[in-house]
Amino acid sequence: MLRRALLSASAICIFTTGETWAQVAPVNGEVVKIDEAAGKMTLRHGPIKNLDMDGMTMVFRVADPVLLAKVRAGDRVTFEADRINGALTVTKIDKTR
Repeated sequence: MLRRALLSASAICIFTTGETWAQVAPVNGEVVKIDEAAGKMTLRHGPIKNLDMDGMTMVFRVADPVLLAKVRAGDRVTFEADRINGALTVTKIDKTR
């Protein structure tokens, strides 16, 4: 009984800590290009802390093709990106002013 309680407490600590580490912070950027056929967009962006990445211009996949319709080349945006199945992927994007 005590062993089960300790294992449960340990699991809660691990999962809670994991969620804290996995937080994705919004990033400022600019849409350079949209490739609807490939489900990708090119973004010029600042540092992406959760991916330990400096600012640069690069191609990202999108988690949902609907995200491609929300923006156009030249739009300033705030977005979130994460590594999904090994690919750098935009999970959220919104235009900024």
